Parts: sequence; C-alpha cells; structure tokens
Amino acid sequence: MADIKQPQLNGAYYGPAIPPPAQPRPHHHRSRSCCCCLFSFFWKLLVTLIILAGLAVLIFYLVVQPRPFKFYVTEANLTKFDYTNNTIHYNMVLNFTARNPNKKLSIYYDKVEALAFYEGSRLTNNVDVITHMNSFRQYKKSTDPMSVVFSGQKLMVLDNDQVSELNEDKSAEVYDIYVKLYFRIRFRLGDLISGDYKPEVKCDLKVPLNSNKTAATFVPTKCSVDFY
Repeated sequence: MADIKQPQLNGAYYGPAIPPPAQPRPHHHRSRSCCCCLFSFFWKLLVTLIILAGLAVLIFYLVVQPRPFKFYVTEANLTKFDYTNNTIHYNMVLNFTARNPNKKLSIYYDKVEALAFYEGSRLTNNVDVITHMNSFRQYKKSTDPMSVVFSGQKLMVLDNDQVSELNEDKSAEVYDIYVKLYFRIRFRLGDLISGDYKPEVKCDLKVPLNSNKTAATFVPTKCSVDFY
C-alpha cells in the first residue's frame, strides 16, 4: 500500500524553534533622562536664586541709597620742617572733617590712627587721631571733626633727587606731605549693625610752612577712601 504524503503548508517551518529577538533594555535611557531632568532642575534653581539675589540687592540699594563717607583736611599748621644731619625735625597739626551723607545709615568709627610720609618715607609711627571719643557713632547726614598732631624727629637718608626736591619745597616753603588714616568702621541700619570694615583714607597735601616769610595758605583737600 502506497505511503500517503501529507501536503506541506506554504511557508511552514518544521525545524527547531527560533527564540524571539532580544528586547533592548530601557533602563539605560531612563537613567540618562533622569540625570537630564535633575540637571535642568538644579540649573533653573540656580538661575532663580541669582535673580532673587540681584533683586534683593537692587531693592536694598533703592531703599537705603548707600553713599560713601567723605574725608577732608580742612586745616594744616606746619610750624617746623628742618632737615639736618640726615634727620627731619617736624611739627604739624592737621584738622579733618568726616562727613556721613547717608539718610538711613549711621557709622561707627573705632580707633582712628594716622601716618605721615615725606618723599616716600614714613615720618612717624602710628599716631592716634583725636576725636571726641576713641570709638563713636556718626549719625545720619552729619559731620564730625578730627585732628592729629605729628611732632618729633626721624632719621631719613635722602638721595640726591630727594634732596633737590626738599630744597625746592624749602624755597617755596610748601611741602608735599602724604597722610594715611587707618580705622575700623561699622554701619548701622535701624537696629542692624554690620561687621567690621577696614577703610584706608589717603590724603595728598601741600602744606605751607607757617612763617612770616610766606603768604601761602593751605587749601582744604578732599581725601580718597579705599576699602580692603
């Protein structure tokens, strides 16, 4: 009896089963997406904080309107300035005014000291500036006087150019003297008091010798103020 063959189905496969293709794991892309979201969040947060800080500074400036305080040398009295045997003998009194132009800020001055220089060399060690108190509060839109006395002698070896300039000053009886003031200050706004600041006041002065020979008078001079 002849074998009966079953008809084959078109496209049918009767070999071993083929496993389905592996699916890509999505966790890698999900991790990258989370990192991007986190970075975007922190970046937006940083930008927001910068904007808020800028607005706070702007509002503070508009409300308080802070202005730098001002120093002037109003009077200078130089009664002695002699150079003999490499030693300068001097006697000078300076009067200052400190002006607080702020409408809302008071200023505390703590321990004001001064130094005087001639031809780049220091004449004195630190000298206390005379105020009505060692530490005092300067109120809003007010002016306070200060004074300092420089007196003594200082060994100072001058080169030929410096001696030439000294002779010119002596002939004109007007001396170029450079003065620095050092102190600590604090600002007060209402009941809030800031930390310490260390400004440096610099004054370039032309001080006439107080004698009967000269008709020169001292010109009040504005000093520069730097913060460090």
